[in-house]
Amino acid sequence: MQGKQAVQIALDYYRILGLPLAATEEQLRQAYNDRILQLPQREYSTLAIAARKRILEQAYMVLSDPKERSKYDQAYLAYAYDQTKIEIGPELEGNGETANQNHNPQPLTIDVAKENLVGALVLLQELGEYELVLRLGQPYLTNRSPGKSDRESKRRTLTNADELPDVILTVALSCLELGREQWQQGNYENAAISLETGEELLLRERMFTSVQSEITADVCRLRPYRILDLLALPMERTKDRHQGWELLQNILDQRGGIDGVGNDQTGLNVDDFLRFIQQLRHHLTVSEQHKLFESESKRPSTVATYLFVYTLIAKGFCQRQPALIRQAKQILLRLAKRQDVHLEQALCALLLGQTEEATRVLELSQEYEQLTIIRQQSQDSPDLLPGLCLYCEQWLEQEVFPHFRDLTKQQASLKDYFADKQVQAYLEQLPADPYTTEELRTVNSQVGSGIGIPHTSFREDEHLPVVSPVATSSQNLEEWKESKVEVASQISTPHQHQRARQWKISGYGHESHSSFTEEGTKQSSKYKHRRRGSTSLQEEQIEEKHSHTHLHNKYRQSFTRKFPALTRLNTFFLIGGILGMWILIPTIWGRLNSTMVDEPNLQGGKLVVQLNQPTVVIPTLPRQPGSPSGQLTKAIAQTLIETWLSTKAAAMGPNHEIKRLDKILIDPALSQWQSIVRQDMAIKRYRKYEHEVKIELVRHEGNTSNNALVEATVKEITHFYRGGNLQTSGREALRVRYDLNRQQNSWRIRNMTIVES
Repeated sequence: MQGKQAVQIALDYYRILGLPLAATEEQLRQAYNDRILQLPQREYSTLAIAARKRILEQAYMVLSDPKERSKYDQAYLAYAYDQTKIEIGPELEGNGETANQNHNPQPLTIDVAKENLVGALVLLQELGEYELVLRLGQPYLTNRSPGKSDRESKRRTLTNADELPDVILTVALSCLELGREQWQQGNYENAAISLETGEELLLRERMFTSVQSEITADVCRLRPYRILDLLALPMERTKDRHQGWELLQNILDQRGGIDGVGNDQTGLNVDDFLRFIQQLRHHLTVSEQHKLFESESKRPSTVATYLFVYTLIAKGFCQRQPALIRQAKQILLRLAKRQDVHLEQALCALLLGQTEEATRVLELSQEYEQLTIIRQQSQDSPDLLPGLCLYCEQWLEQEVFPHFRDLTKQQASLKDYFADKQVQAYLEQLPADPYTTEELRTVNSQVGSGIGIPHTSFREDEHLPVVSPVATSSQNLEEWKESKVEVASQISTPHQHQRARQWKISGYGHESHSSFTEEGTKQSSKYKHRRRGSTSLQEEQIEEKHSHTHLHNKYRQSFTRKFPALTRLNTFFLIGGILGMWILIPTIWGRLNSTMVDEPNLQGGKLVVQLNQPTVVIPTLPRQPGSPSGQLTKAIAQTLIETWLSTKAAAMGPNHEIKRLDKILIDPALSQWQSIVRQDMAIKRYRKYEHEVKIELVRHEGNTSNNALVEATVKEITHFYRGGNLQTSGREALRVRYDLNRQQNSWRIRNMTIVES
């Protein structure tokens, strides 16, 4: 180096120029010209570019000289031979000492003048030798003597103080690329260390903000992978798992919750983040999920609330704490305002020993696949309890427990659960809620009974308190256990969904955390696809922010809650008797009249005409309320609601005239009521109604006259029939809000909501 101080760097000239050992002179010349023209793409100074060029020239000079190249090739081949012996393995060597020597051969190096050191670092970074760059470059950044000026301390290590920014840039870029490489290999914590090292360096030196921003972005996008990696560690690794927990909390705070839309810089949208949370659940214990989802549900968060319910059920069942299951049941009442959670409500009621309520609310569910399974397992029973019990065990073992780290091998036995003394003691003291049935009807559907809320087939003891839930449940469980246990394994696994798409962050994600397994996506699909009629997460948040315009989002108290059961019963049967006579007498007379006349006989005999009956029975058609061009008045609204109630009576009646619904309803009310009618048809059930309507409020909504709101007090008596036999009767008096929309010159009902009376 002609007296200049030189540094040995592990490089070879062939690699610097990107040539094989057998390269020709023409290839050598072309490669050299290409490398000279290919300048670094980053913000390097002219000093660094010049130093890089000098090293390229040095390589070209050696390899273009035949004598120098021959000498260099001998050293190169000797190094390659040593590498080959290492690959063969030490067991083929003569003794252990030789093997150890061959395991530590001297690397092939070149001498680089100290003034060209920055150029060598740039070339190493281009060739992917990131760890070597860090090993060579870090001393120049840390060996600055304290107490001296920056300029003096830099001169101790670099020949030119202006080269320091280039060293900083090269080290930072190597940290970035090394972190990405480790990320792609699945070494997430090492990747975080590399990225954070480069980030801290640039923050300390206050240089290259664009590179710093790029590194910071990767640090943020890496966090979900780190969280999964850290929380998957053994429980004894408390410190590391706590670090993963803190990273998770930071992301949730930045997003504004699980279904939040805040920018946490992870690159995950709402759907991707839900899949991430679903995968994360497999690494958390039931206690950890309890803590997480309880706090997140208070933001509020619909998804967190739903997952909190599952956690309460799992914990309550496994730890024999039915109070937690009761808490889950109460939360489901709130969720039921927007989602079909009747199946979960039925399962909670079952686990609380409330078997009557469980079977009633189960029939409101629109989970047709699951209802079919339950009915198949209850064919020899007067109710759905045997199938529901079998399904409950299957549901716990296949849908609930697998999502908790400490419950994956947990068995679900209702027999053992109800036999537990702690469970029995709690259920014996559990008060029977007199408002349970009414509250379920009011909250569980967007449309009220007769009014909107679909009735179920009541049992004779409907108005009696639930007595001895433990004894009742245990007895029933014993019966179905003995007769049905052999078919439990035949119940098909519910909610089989296709594999969810990847949540993998574009860039460097490793396969192990790139997508959910099929098992891990069941719950995600459940709360994304199961909830019929529910809005998207963003829409739900908007609705929550404007809840003052949606009174149905609050709990409502019905008219029937304000009076004792006996008083209500006498009053409504009295009203029912009067209304029933008023409705049934002309109907029966018309039926008798029509049956006595078989065919018209025009030859002989007199034509019998009565003033109080039409000659021909004319079908009643829905009356279209008023002129479409005018305002909606109370009179028009009265006619409209009466038309709806008569249409509903026809659709829910013995003939199930379902086609009449689309004459008065539009979606979502239309789809909901069509589903209810089909369900009644499937189980051979029908209903007869008696109504009394009083319009309380009429108001146009929005900037046009095509939307309106009507509130009415509706009193209704319902007679339930199954298989042609009267089962029981129910009565309600509620204030109902109807959302109307004018289509094709007629008013249609879009939605119905129970409001406080």
